[in-house]
Amino acid sequence: MSSKRFLTGITPSGTPHLGNYVGSIRPSVQASRRTDVQSFYFLADYHALIKIDEPVRIQRSTLEIAASWLAAGLEPERVTFYRQSDVPEIPELTWLLTCVTSKGLLNRAHAYKAAVDQNTAALQEPDANVNAGLFMYPVLMAADILMFNAHQVPVGRDQIQHIEMARDIAQRFNHLYGEHFTLPEAAIEDNVATLPGLDGRKMSKSYDNHIALFAPRAQLKKLVGGIVTDSRAPGEAKETEGSALFQIYQAFASAEETAALRRAYAEGIGWADAKHMLFERIDREIAPMREHYTALMAAPGKIEEILLAGADKARAIARPFTAELRRAVGLRDLRTVSTTKSTVKPAKTALPLFKQYREADGKFCFKLTKPGGRVLLQSLGFDSPRDAAAAIQLLQTKGHAALAELASCLQPIADVSDDDIEAALQQLAAAAT
Repeated sequence: MSSKRFLTGITPSGTPHLGNYVGSIRPSVQASRRTDVQSFYFLADYHALIKIDEPVRIQRSTLEIAASWLAAGLEPERVTFYRQSDVPEIPELTWLLTCVTSKGLLNRAHAYKAAVDQNTAALQEPDANVNAGLFMYPVLMAADILMFNAHQVPVGRDQIQHIEMARDIAQRFNHLYGEHFTLPEAAIEDNVATLPGLDGRKMSKSYDNHIALFAPRAQLKKLVGGIVTDSRAPGEAKETEGSALFQIYQAFASAEETAALRRAYAEGIGWADAKHMLFERIDREIAPMREHYTALMAAPGKIEEILLAGADKARAIARPFTAELRRAVGLRDLRTVSTTKSTVKPAKTALPLFKQYREADGKFCFKLTKPGGRVLLQSLGFDSPRDAAAAIQLLQTKGHAALAELASCLQPIADVSDDDIEAALQQLAAAAT
């Protein structure tokens, strides 16, 4: 591939709000204009089925999110913009990946563990009301990413585990069937704002504290007027720290505008005036898109055509890649069976394995293990998965010579000699050629 691939999706679970716009839609549209990447944007409607059993809601939300992305400036001609369920190769890949994914890995998924913890606290069976879709969610997400061999997936820090699990699953498949998948990396979006809602908590439909992205002007004004503030009167200095109103304004305003409001807070601006400033600033950015959004919502057939055209682009990649993967795992045309060679499967030589993982303190580590699980090499913690992956690559390419270079990043293992490590690295190098 000549350029890096960037992939992001939104689950159609409700009407988009300002938090979705600031945290996902706006930055992803900005990223789509880069000329040095191939961008993939999808509506994750299979994911919606995990927690929503209202067909009309999923359909309506799919339309609203597609219209929101397009109204915000996403250009379908520049990117691959598709609906997940229009690419049947994705659920097929999900099954191929399911068959190489350990249950232990899925047991550690944050969403599943949270559900189990909640049930345990309520003195219920650990898996009460946990459907298989929730449990298998990380595999479907891995299939979304690996189908297009995405290099980077933009996520918040609370979503890093999903990318790590996709890497683990890809490594296992590659180990069994050859190098088919690129190992994805999380593109951490620390610079993207998380908006507070009307009550100061994170803006969320589940808290019913959100502001719909394309609410009519009058409704937007009313909602902004409902943002919770403190009891300080006009003329009293106000704190920007912890102010939901100020944080929302900052997400839309320039640095100069933000500085001006900060001064106004210090000078005692009244809350009514501050809310009016926020309303006008949001509406200035949203109003032109609102008109486009309204037109798109009135023409669902046009959006359907755009998504189907995007699915054709996506499947032009997915179909041949799936055929390659089917052949790799043994789902093959029987006419190609050799009649001269033995049909007995040769014994597969077990190889040493690099395993990358994340510790509870947030650091990224790796270890080199022999078949059977004996640890030969153990790293210290790295700040990012990319740094850990770079160290692994250095060991794979330079072998024993890289040990001295990485000495400060490794911790000794009792009863393991340099010769043991060298033998394992040589075995891996031989298998890769």
